Amino acid sequence: MDAGRARSLHEGRLMRLPNVTGVGTGKDEATGRDVIIVFVTREVPRDRLRDEDVVPEELEGVPVRVLAIGEVSAQE
Repeated sequence: MDAGRARSLHEGRLMRLPNVTGVGTGKDEATGRDVIIVFVTREVPRDRLRDEDVVPEELEGVPVRVLAIGEVSAQE
């Protein structure tokens, strides 16, 4: 499955996770593979999250990357 389709299937669930501010697709800089990118306000160690709040490493065979971007606010 391609990254865009996998993102569309899982975006709603991912957006409900703590600290998640957005979901997109991109290319892994190291491998060049298509990936799903989950934008978060801050990274939290896995052992401090409930199992159901952990961003998966892969969805539908597509790697998932977490990118901490800080707080997001609308610009006027």
